[in-house]
Amino acid sequence: MAKLLYSATMSLDGFIAGPDGDMTWMAELPDTGPHAVADGLWQQIGSLLTGARTFFGNDPNEGTDQEGAFGGLWSGPQFVLTHNPPDSPVPGTTFVTGLREAVTAARAAAGDRYVNVLGADVAAQCLTAGLLDEILVFVAPVLLGDGTPLFRHPGGRAVPLEEISSTPGPIPSVWYRVPR
Repeated sequence: MAKLLYSATMSLDGFIAGPDGDMTWMAELPDTGPHAVADGLWQQIGSLLTGARTFFGNDPNEGTDQEGAFGGLWSGPQFVLTHNPPDSPVPGTTFVTGLREAVTAARAAAGDRYVNVLGADVAAQCLTAGLLDEILVFVAPVLLGDGTPLFRHPGGRAVPLEEISSTPGPIPSVWYRVPR
């Protein structure tokens, strides 16, 4: 069965998007060359599970050949968790109103690859429901000061994680397992 992986690039001060969901800071990051983890991640993804804010939000590569998930490299089935599905269909995208229904459909579509969770709110819902398997974070050399944090859980609780791997470099990464 496909695992749920929340992957995100985060500023050093813990934000995955700037104020009002601004993602333009991502396009301003320096090109640091090859990255052992990031460069092959898209090939491990079988489907996407995103929230509406992420799906309808701004793509820092909009209008370029790098537009879309994983810099335009990835294509495949996408499931958007939303309370307000659009009236018109979006090719390759299924809008789902329930978390468990969305996870089940995304897992079935992913086969033996990952369901990549995109969006802090959906990731937090998956974590709370005990559905999130792994978390992969790339730490960008930038301070945003405000925006969408990697996780938000008001009155939250500590969730201990088990390190799978870490990669040093200009944009370090750390990959964790969420223990059950």
